[in-house]
Amino acid sequence: MGLPGRFLIRKLGLVLILLLVFGCDKGENTLFPRENRTGISTDEIRIGSSLALGGHAGYLGSQMLHGAKSYINHINETGGIHGRKINLIALDDGYDPTRCLYNTQQLILEEKVFSLFCYVGTPTTVRIIPLVNEAKIPLLGMFTGANRLREPVNRYLINIRASYYQETKAAVDFFVKEMKLDKVAVFYQYDEYGFDGLRGTEIALKQYGLIPVAKGSYVRGTLDVEAGLDKIIQSRAQAVVMIGTYDSCARFIKLARDKFFSPLFHNVSFVGSKELARRLGPIGEGVLVTQVVPPPNAGKNDGTLPGVTEYIELLKEYYPSSRPSFVGLEGYINAKILVEGLKRAGKQITREKFIRAIESIHEFDLGILNPLSFGKNDYQGLDRVYFTKIKQGELVLLK
Repeated sequence: MGLPGRFLIRKLGLVLILLLVFGCDKGENTLFPRENRTGISTDEIRIGSSLALGGHAGYLGSQMLHGAKSYINHINETGGIHGRKINLIALDDGYDPTRCLYNTQQLILEEKVFSLFCYVGTPTTVRIIPLVNEAKIPLLGMFTGANRLREPVNRYLINIRASYYQETKAAVDFFVKEMKLDKVAVFYQYDEYGFDGLRGTEIALKQYGLIPVAKGSYVRGTLDVEAGLDKIIQSRAQAVVMIGTYDSCARFIKLARDKFFSPLFHNVSFVGSKELARRLGPIGEGVLVTQVVPPPNAGKNDGTLPGVTEYIELLKEYYPSSRPSFVGLEGYINAKILVEGLKRAGKQITREKFIRAIESIHEFDLGILNPLSFGKNDYQGLDRVYFTKIKQGELVLLK
C-alpha cells in the first residue's frame, strides 16, 4: 500500500478516536458506551415524540401531549429525575406514516433522544417498528391498541393501554351476551388500524359462531363513508363496531340517522370520544365508546380517584384552556410511567437499565382503580376496558 493509502487509514483512525473521546453527550463524563446513554447529559434527559398536532387527528395528539406534559412540567419544576430535567421534543406528523418515519429518524439521529414516547395511531407507529428495532431504542406509551405492537413480544415496544382486541371483545360480549344481538357489522378505516379492529371483532364473534353481517370501510384522511354505510344498512345490522377517527365516525352516524338507520353504534377508544360527542351533538345520544382509562371527571368532586384529580389539577395549572379528556388522561398516565421508569433506572441510566426498570414495575398504584404491572415478556401495563355512553353530550360510565 502506498503512502496516500496509509495516510488515509491513519486519518480515519484519528477521526474514530476523536469521536470516541468527544462523542459523549455534552456535559456528561462517563465510561458507559455512548449508544446506551444517548440523550442523557448532566442536567437533561431528551425524549422524542411524533404525533398528530394538526389535521384530521390533531385533537388526539394535542390532548395526548397536554396530558403528558402536565406531569412532565410538574416533575421538572420539582427537581426533575436525579437532578435532570426531561426535555420532550414533539414533532407533528399529521397522522401520516411517512411523516412519522421521517420525524422518528430526525429524533433518533439528529435530536439524539434517549427514548421515544407517546406516539399516536396504528399506521404511524407500526411504520417505525423496524427503525425502533435497529436503533434498540425504547418506545413507551403509544395511543394505539394494535396487536402488531404486542405480538410478537418486543421489549422495545412498551404498551400501557389495553388492546383493540380487548376492546372489541368487550363490545361483542356486550352485544351478544347481554343484548342478545346476532347481527353485528364492522365499519373500519382501511389501514393497519382498521384491519386490527376488524380482526379483533371477527375473533370475538367467532367464539359465538358468528361473523360480521357486513363490512364497510373508508380511506384514512377522508370522509368518504357513504359506500360503507350503504353496505351496512343493507345488512340490517343491529350493532356496528366502528374503528375510525372522530370526523369519519361522526359523519357515518349522522348520515345513518338521516336515513333512519339506528343500530347500536360502538366506537373504540382511539376515536377521541369527547370530540366525537361534540361533533354529534344531540344525535350522539346512546352511542357507546369503550375506553382504556376511567372517565376524566371521576374523582373531580369526591376525590375517589386521586390519580384523576391530580391530572385535572395539573392540566388546569399548565394548560388552563384545555379541558380534561380520556386521551389527555392517557397521556398523563404514560408520563407517570415514563418518570417511574427513569427514577428506577438510577442516575447512571442507560436504555437497557430503563427497560429493566419498566419490567420491575408491578402492582403500581396510579390512583385510577386498577394498578399497573409489567414483567419480563409482559410489556402491556393495563388490561381493563371501560364502557361509556354519550348522554346529553357527556360520556357516562356504564361499567
